[in-house]
Amino acid sequence: MFTGLVETVGTVTSLTALDPSTSGGNGTSLTISDCSSILSDAALGDSISVNGTCLTVTEFDGQSFKVGVAPETLRRTNLGDLTTGSPVNLERAVSATTRMGGHFVQGHVDTVATVTSVTPDGNALTFRLSPREKSVLRYIVEKGYITLDGASLTITRVDDGQGWFEVMLIAYTQERVVMAKKQAGDGVNVEIDIVGKLVEKSVVGYFEGTVGKEGAPAMLEKIVGRLVEEKMASLKGHQS
Repeated sequence: MFTGLVETVGTVTSLTALDPSTSGGNGTSLTISDCSSILSDAALGDSISVNGTCLTVTEFDGQSFKVGVAPETLRRTNLGDLTTGSPVNLERAVSATTRMGGHFVQGHVDTVATVTSVTPDGNALTFRLSPREKSVLRYIVEKGYITLDGASLTITRVDDGQGWFEVMLIAYTQERVVMAKKQAGDGVNVEIDIVGKLVEKSVVGYFEGTVGKEGAPAMLEKIVGRLVEEKMASLKGHQS
C-alpha cells in the first residue's frame, strides 16, 4: 500500500531482458539509481512504487536498486516505454508511522492514459488525458482522487462523453514528479481510487440480493435516471 506522495525521482540506468528459463517469462530487469534517500532502510523483498507500479526489490546497494518487471506488467503499464536515462517516480510502501497525506494507493495500474494537451494556467499546468480503457471513466469524478504515475492528484474536470479528464499540477508538484515533463502523446499510468470500485461492488451486490442478478441492472438504471432527472430539474430551476 502507498500514499501517492512521491518521495523522490530516480533514473533508469539499465534494462536487461530476463532469462525465461530462470524467471518464468520474458520480462525485464530494471536498475534504478539516484535514489539513496529511499534505500537507507531497504531490504530484499520490499515493495517500491515505480511510476505507480508496485514492484519487488531483488537487489540493492546504497545508491540503486533492481526490480523485475513481468511481461503482463510491461503490457499494461508505461514501464515498457522506459529507456536508459528515463526518470521515474518512486515511493516506498507505507509503514505504521506514515502520514496519509495522499490517498490509499495499491500500486496496481488500471490502465494507461494518453496526454492529449498541456495548458499553462499561471504557474500551474493543466493536463488533459484520455484513458485507453474508457470504462474507468465511471470511477473518475470531479474533485476525486486519481493516481498518475504514482502521484496522488485531484481531478479538476471530467467529460465522459468525449472520454477525457483533467488534472492540474501546481509549481511545487511540477518540481517533484515526472509528469511535469510529459507532452501530448505521452503515456501515463493510471490507478483509480479503489473506493469507487468498492462502492460499485457493494451497490451491485445489494441489488442482486434484492431483485436478482437479472433485475439489478434495470433497477440501477432506473435509480440513476431518476437522479439525473432531479439534477436537471434543479439546474433548470436555478436558471429560471
